[in-house]
Amino acid sequence: MLAQALVTNASPKPPHPTSIEELRRGVAAMAPELFGRALRMARSPAIAEDLVQDTVERALRFEAQYRPGTNLKAWVHQILFSVFITRCRRGRRERKALDCLHADPNAWTAAPPVAEASALSPSTRRALDSLPRVFRDAVVLVDLEELSYKDAAVRLDVPVGTVMSRLHRGRRMLAKALGGDEAGALVQCNIME
Repeated sequence: MLAQALVTNASPKPPHPTSIEELRRGVAAMAPELFGRALRMARSPAIAEDLVQDTVERALRFEAQYRPGTNLKAWVHQILFSVFITRCRRGRRERKALDCLHADPNAWTAAPPVAEASALSPSTRRALDSLPRVFRDAVVLVDLEELSYKDAAVRLDVPVGTVMSRLHRGRRMLAKALGGDEAGALVQCNIME
């Protein structure tokens, strides 16, 4: 495993590496810590090992983007979280595709289905309709139509950061309108399904 090979050659990491070599040693030294966090997220040792390996590989591939003197631990943990979320999304897309193909082997030739907001419960529909248009559009595009932030930004003709902000605020408003708290509106991703 790549991470284990790097750990064997690693020395204690400085808190804020100033060179590429220090960055590499620091990333390698963090592999056990990354494995622990990955195991808590994935709940599977095999998947956790894959997450750590992908994280180390991505950190080394994008080492030029690291700003020397900044917090290496935060940078690498953010990479791990991004790798985990990417795997969650990929797994969800794959499961949906397989379910669709299982039901209809020729489904891949059909046009992509349009998300049906009519499938929402009446109370959810009313709560969604009560949101200001800019927030409602972000929630519908990302959560119901499952567009990426980038695609939603193109469709709304706004920056990606604006989509993310509107989506966050729209979800909070929707949760409040439904009488729930923010924590209840969050969906936990489980890549083991």
